[in-house]
Amino acid sequence: MMPLTFADTGSENIIRKVGGSPEMKKHLEDLGFVPGSEVTVMNSIGGNLIVSIKGSRIAVSKEMASRIMI
Repeated sequence: MMPLTFADTGSENIIRKVGGSPEMKKHLEDLGFVPGSEVTVMNSIGGNLIVSIKGSRIAVSKEMASRIMI
């Protein structure tokens, strides 16, 4: 397992675990970041990521991406 921040651009990954505070965890789960979901890193800008998940493109901060384990 590794944080989403270490994923290669264009690579498809399966979310294994979502961590962080209960508020952050709930926010990420509401966006579709749940264990078992497939996530693809589209672009990385200064550590912040643009990802594709469940047919949507979402920008996540470096801090949030580091809580998503793949």
